[in-house]
Parts: sequence; C-alpha cells; structure tokens
Amino acid sequence: MAEPLPICYLNDEYLPLREARISPLDRGFLYSDGVYELMPVYGGRPFRFRDHCARLTRSLAEIRMDDPLTAAQWREMIATLIERNACAGDSYIYWQVTRGAEWGRNHAPLPVVPRTVFAFCAPFPPIAPQVLEHGVSCITAVDTRWARCDIKAVALLANVLLRQLAVDAKAAETILLRNGELTEASSAAVHVVIDGAVRTPPRTERVLPGTTRTMLEELAERIGVPFASGRVSEAALREAQEVWLSAATREVLPVTQLDGRPIGTGLPGPLFRRIHTELQHYKQELACTPW
Repeated sequence: MAEPLPICYLNDEYLPLREARISPLDRGFLYSDGVYELMPVYGGRPFRFRDHCARLTRSLAEIRMDDPLTAAQWREMIATLIERNACAGDSYIYWQVTRGAEWGRNHAPLPVVPRTVFAFCAPFPPIAPQVLEHGVSCITAVDTRWARCDIKAVALLANVLLRQLAVDAKAAETILLRNGELTEASSAAVHVVIDGAVRTPPRTERVLPGTTRTMLEELAERIGVPFASGRVSEAALREAQEVWLSAATREVLPVTQLDGRPIGTGLPGPLFRRIHTELQHYKQELACTPW
C-alpha cells in the first residue's frame, strides 16, 4: 500500500497526519469500539459517497451510536480533505468513528462522551496488468470472525490473521467457509460464476453489505449477465467456472487458483472481462458528474 497523504482530519481539525493524537483511554483503542468506511476517489471524485455514508450510519446504529455528523457534514469534510491533499488522481478516503474517551475503563454502561472522528487519504493502489491477465491465487480457511460481519467494525483481528494465512501461502486472499458454505474473503466479497450466472452468498449478519458487490450486481444487470444472491456450497465454489474478488481498493479481480488447483481454465474468464470492462466505462461516466 502507498504511504498516506499528509493531511488528516481529527475531531474538527485538519492537521498533519504525523501529528495526530488520540487519548489512550479512547474506547476505539481499548475495545475496538467503533466503525469505519473506506471509499475510492477516482480523479478527485468520491465514488458512491451516499452508499458509503449510509452504511456508516447503519453500522453506528447497530452498535448503539448516533452518527456524529450529518451526510452534508461528512461530504464537506471529505471534500476539504481531498482539496487539502490535492487528490487529483485516484486515491481512497478512510474514515472512522469511535465511541470516544472516558476517564477510566468500563465495559458498561456505554458512556455518553464526545465521539472520536478521524479520516485520512492515501493513493489508490494500482492493479498490476499481470493480475488482470493471469488472475490471482487464493486459499480457503474456516471463517473464524465474529457473528456480526454485517457491521463494518474496526475490530478486525480475525480478518488480519486470516489474511496473514494467505501471505504465508504466497496467495492474494483467504476465502472463508462456514459450515460448508462460502461467506466472503478476509477483506473482500466473493462472486462465483456457475452455469453462466454470477452468484454471491445471501446478505446476512455473516457477510458485510459490500458497496462494490452491490455495484457489480447493477453492472451485471446493465450488460445482461444473470446475477443472484443465494447459498454457495464449498463444492460449488471449487467447481465454479469463474471466481472473483471485489473490494473498494481492488475493484474486481479474477481468482484463477484456489488451494493450488485451477478455477475453470486457470485464466480469467469471459464474464470477468465483460464486468471489468463495464466497470471502467462506469467510472468514466461518473467522472464529471456531481457526487
């Protein structure tokens, strides 16, 4: 990942990221008591801001917190952060809210204290041409994450350890299985092509409601590719014609090897190429439109 850009936002102040400080009693630090969002910025234009902002508000509500900012205030903060960092190219915005710092450490009751709001920018990691040409390899593992993966919480230790399994295996990702069924990957949604149709696991508390996943569903409809949400067994995953990963900083990537065995032909498939091309067209369509 590229180094972050120099200016961040912290509690109503824009300041150098290297100078930003929070209290060691912040509940985000002590308990991972907070949520976050990560949004692509293409050519200086935030991508699907409304979807990301709505998901943040929903995640906050699920952990019994009101959103400390309105959508208009988030928009103003993000626009200012982009301007102050001169984000003319492709980048991303990370922003998070924690419950804040109280004097002491108490599990309950949940304190009513000022929230900690933080955001920063970083250049968008480029996707290497060889990845699009040859795809990536993945491994599988048992999904050991908590039971509320639909909340985009900052408590990501299980995800980090699962992703490290892929690093240890020199793979790009760890695809997760629970009770013999696909859920998602350690830091991405998973799409499976079966009999010419794209399938994703159902939206439950075990799966993050991915904004990139939703976008791909819409693009598939635009180009006439069948797309359905439903249970995907481990056997169906391994026998699929194509498998894709999707995430904000990865867009959509073809998986061509799984646990050392080829997916389909072992090369990116035709539906991946169609959906990837359509995504690039969609980004160009949005380039000069209001966000």
